[in-house]
Amino acid sequence: MKNAIILAAGVGRKVWPYGEFRQKCTIPVANKPIIRRLVENLIEVGCSRIIVVVGHYAQQVRGAVADFPNVEFVTQHPLEGTAHAVLAASDKLNNEDFLVVYGDIVTTPQNFRNIVKAFSIQNAHAAALIQPLVDEDASNWICVKTREDCVTMIEGHPRGGLHRLCGIYAFKADSIRYLFRNTGIVTQVPVGGMPPPESEVAQSLQLMINDNIDVLAVEAVDFLVDVDKPWHVLEANGRLVDYLSRQIDEDQIADGAEVSDAADIHGKLVLGENTEIGPRVTVNGNLIAGANNRITNGAILKGNTFIGDQCRISDYCEIKTSTIGNRCIVGHGAEMSGVLFDKVYLYHYCEMSGVFGSATDIGAATVCGTLRFDDRDTHIQVNGRYEAPAYGANATYMGDYCRTGVNAIIMPGRRIGSYSIVGPGVILYEDVPSKTIITVKQELIKRPWGPEKYGW
Repeated sequence: MKNAIILAAGVGRKVWPYGEFRQKCTIPVANKPIIRRLVENLIEVGCSRIIVVVGHYAQQVRGAVADFPNVEFVTQHPLEGTAHAVLAASDKLNNEDFLVVYGDIVTTPQNFRNIVKAFSIQNAHAAALIQPLVDEDASNWICVKTREDCVTMIEGHPRGGLHRLCGIYAFKADSIRYLFRNTGIVTQVPVGGMPPPESEVAQSLQLMINDNIDVLAVEAVDFLVDVDKPWHVLEANGRLVDYLSRQIDEDQIADGAEVSDAADIHGKLVLGENTEIGPRVTVNGNLIAGANNRITNGAILKGNTFIGDQCRISDYCEIKTSTIGNRCIVGHGAEMSGVLFDKVYLYHYCEMSGVFGSATDIGAATVCGTLRFDDRDTHIQVNGRYEAPAYGANATYMGDYCRTGVNAIIMPGRRIGSYSIVGPGVILYEDVPSKTIITVKQELIKRPWGPEKYGW
């Protein structure tokens, strides 16, 4: 399979607070933009021409992958759906077979190998990667019915379903005609369903099925996360770091890296150049760290941890199963679980759980609540609809360029838009819009007091 089309033009409103000022496909997962990792995966499985369809925040996408010599770009205008996006790139295919990959997918190279292999061996007209729905609500996804390894029907956000489409497809060259015939709306929906007017690739698959053309169903292995909502950023990082950790067979220590004899290590280490693990550091799990990091003075790392470059992790902080971006600081007594994008500062005494955007500064004693009084998961509103995430429902989701003041308390499941501040002493029960500062108004009561109150 020589050709691949990556769709990276969409707006990504549902992933707020991370899609408002970022192209969703450039959100970092394990410190690398999603789309860059996809390009690497496709090159690994043999794609020599990768056509990226751009639109919303196009330059961010170009900046993420333009250094690859076999990547070229096509602009979709207007943004009329995924089938329309594939058509925008079709002139570059030279009448050859092709893959279609949605640009917000985080998965392993094996899934690309599997769909290409099944498509080639069975000489299929089309193939779709599918995934069983375990803990997720089928009404959030475009689902499929299958029989004997073939898709028999598309189901648009049904009230029940067993498998969903994953956004990875293989097509014969002449399948383009079914993209042209796309009706511009998904017709296979439940009674009362309300599909938006956009041309979805799934509808083209349904047209092929209607014409008795077999569409192979290839089930995903390992993991696959479609980064559609903010909690998917947390899930994608967790699952990818776990996968990368399982690939480590032995320690890999680069030139100039040092591990103190006084460190307590229980796991495999992958350390970049000049990274230091100092005395009294405890590592319980596998650690992948980049170059020029200082992990010193009693830092505690639990679970599989992924750290970028030029970070300072020190002074008895505690990091649990996390991704730490580049140039981050996690300092004195700080506790962290989840994801830090680049240049996030947790200087001291804070308890953070969730996803925290780039260049964010967390004030001392900031606490993210993760346990509700009723022990239930928080329902989070996305585009006016409340959902209970299966993963990370009670985490905090903070955008880029944010700050908190001392003693800020963020209640479970809250989202904070980019360029915003949660002021000192605030107990945050509601989401904060982007470009907003929230402060607390204190009422002071002053009364006389002195020895006379004690009878003197």
